[in-house]
Amino acid sequence: MRDVDIARWRLRSQHLVRPHAGSADEAVGALLAVQAENPGQSAWAVASRTPGPDQADLASLLDDGAVVRTHVLRPTWHFVRAEDIGWLLELTAPRVQRITGKQLRDTHGLDAPAIDRATAAVMEALESRGHLTRAQLAEELRERGIQGTGHMVMVLLAHAELDRLICSGRTVDGEHTYALMAERVPAHRRLSRDEALAELALRYFTGHGPATERDLAYWATLTLTDVRAGLRQVRDRLGSFEHDGRAFWHAPAEAPDRRQDPAGHLLQVLDETYRGYQDSRWVLDAAEIVPRVREAAIGMALVDGQLLASMRRTLGRDRVRFDLRPYRPLTPPEHEALDQAAGRYAEYLGLKPEITYQ
Repeated sequence: MRDVDIARWRLRSQHLVRPHAGSADEAVGALLAVQAENPGQSAWAVASRTPGPDQADLASLLDDGAVVRTHVLRPTWHFVRAEDIGWLLELTAPRVQRITGKQLRDTHGLDAPAIDRATAAVMEALESRGHLTRAQLAEELRERGIQGTGHMVMVLLAHAELDRLICSGRTVDGEHTYALMAERVPAHRRLSRDEALAELALRYFTGHGPATERDLAYWATLTLTDVRAGLRQVRDRLGSFEHDGRAFWHAPAEAPDRRQDPAGHLLQVLDETYRGYQDSRWVLDAAEIVPRVREAAIGMALVDGQLLASMRRTLGRDRVRFDLRPYRPLTPPEHEALDQAAGRYAEYLGLKPEITYQ
């Protein structure tokens, strides 16, 4: 087993190659959660895993509340099926709330009663006015005498999301809104903690595998003790192998033995192929050509599961430009694979593609 074999296997597990997930709903469910900090590019992260990428597919799920965009797993947004958000928050939110709570206290000077008052004001506003944007909620807070910066409001709303009080509402004029969780997700699966740890391990290693225990601990902000407790319950439903001194867990299947279709991908750096791992992230760079520095908030160009160039996407009036900066000279087949990837992405956006190599 080589790093490139693991990277290829992950493409298949994550439905980035055929067979794709049947729909946006299936793609989100297969991954359990999809990081969604940048909603426009994260929507492509979901669509690129389906056979016919369509912006309306995920958008309708979000508007209907079948999929929610909320803070879970780590201190950032994720797309999650409504049926999964309850147990997933119950399991992972407590450790993440230590981070948001500390920010509210240390950075913004809010003690526990002040946080409770501000949260109650948010709830009252959503109950009386329905789905509201962050700017509208900030104004509601000011009208109630609660002052704070834009950052404070952002962290406060994340804190309330982690408390299972609010989540994403319908998109209004292209803007993300917040709504009461009880309204958007009136019923959800309830699992005991042991059941949730088992479900998490099975779903993660099936949708992201092959991966390590430490990859899952990072992804879900859990301790290795918790991860191992879940894994013990489902290990007989998974396969594993040793590589580079670590155990890698995966759904029972044979590793792909050749390049898959499509070969090229243009993805944001927040995509699950990168952000879904930490311990074994760099199987994406088996040749070790990518500088190991703090990543910029840009995209990735991959061929055959290998990170070959950074990518920056620029939207124009009638076209989308992809500026690629390769880490090494690319071969003609690699150029062709990335040109095809640009075409798929542009077609999804309804724009003409333009790709440059710097």
